[in-house]
Amino acid sequence: MEQSAPPYRRIVDEIRRRIGTGELTPGDRVPSTRRITQEWGVAMATATKVLTTLRQEGLVRAVPGVGTVVAEPQPQPQSQPQPQRAAHSGLPRERRPRETDSGLSRESVVRAGLKIADAEGLRALSMRRVAAEFGVSSMALYRHVANKDELVVLMADAAFRDIELPDPAPDGWRARMEAGARLQWELYQRHPWLAHYLSITRPQPMPRAMALIEWTMARVTGLDPVALIHMAVTLLNYVRATAAGFEDDLEAEQETGMDQNQWMASMEPVFEGILTSGSYPMYGGIAGHDEDVVTLTSLFEFGLARLLDGMAALVERRAADSGGVS
Repeated sequence: MEQSAPPYRRIVDEIRRRIGTGELTPGDRVPSTRRITQEWGVAMATATKVLTTLRQEGLVRAVPGVGTVVAEPQPQPQSQPQPQRAAHSGLPRERRPRETDSGLSRESVVRAGLKIADAEGLRALSMRRVAAEFGVSSMALYRHVANKDELVVLMADAAFRDIELPDPAPDGWRARMEAGARLQWELYQRHPWLAHYLSITRPQPMPRAMALIEWTMARVTGLDPVALIHMAVTLLNYVRATAAGFEDDLEAEQETGMDQNQWMASMEPVFEGILTSGSYPMYGGIAGHDEDVVTLTSLFEFGLARLLDGMAALVERRAADSGGVS
């Protein structure tokens, strides 16, 4: 008699069915480990195995600060005709393809760097690692970028270039600042290393990033330039500092082999003991809530609203002092 599938496999099949039928679409969160234990009545270890299996099959991916979501479907590689090998025709050496003919350009090197840093973090980036993407030596890259430092600056500026500003743009100053903050937040999710890289004490020359900040502040009136800069940098630094958790989570996953859900599951007995001890009433108050009640996203949303509330008080006070309307 054929044995029934193990519990984790049945759950994997069900979530795969939901993805296949469109009940769960790319970007949607899949059930977390805790939800799996509640919905199917299995142990936490089984729930963790479910998400691990789905990740290994390429159906889901971990998004730092968000959770495990349905992955974008990967296009099937099309077979390409193999180039004919040239017969030994006795061509002079100078007419044979050189290493610099391997699709290298300043733009392609920058894009290769982005691909590596986005997937593995900035610490994984090196000139040798980028060169390996093209099958060339590191020296071939120096014809296009001076060094790793210049490469990373170019990568950061290229990342900001991909931002699409809303059209039409919000008219009110608060709506415009909120929109600019959200554009940054989404950018850091696509490029988790970028928030750590940016600096407010030693700012890098990145015109596209500066253009976004100018756009963000364009509707604030009645304040002097020094106050505007302070508002702009405070907003930038809030979003950047909160989003730094994206790369922290990415690197922790690579070091431990566990995504955020798996790590939290492994720590659950320890945290449960702390929360139920009675010594930490504020922390204990969240016991019984969903595990995603406090996330990077919820912290971003809460802090952004409070920050803009404070800036509203400043703008309104300055407007009242000047007798104008902001």
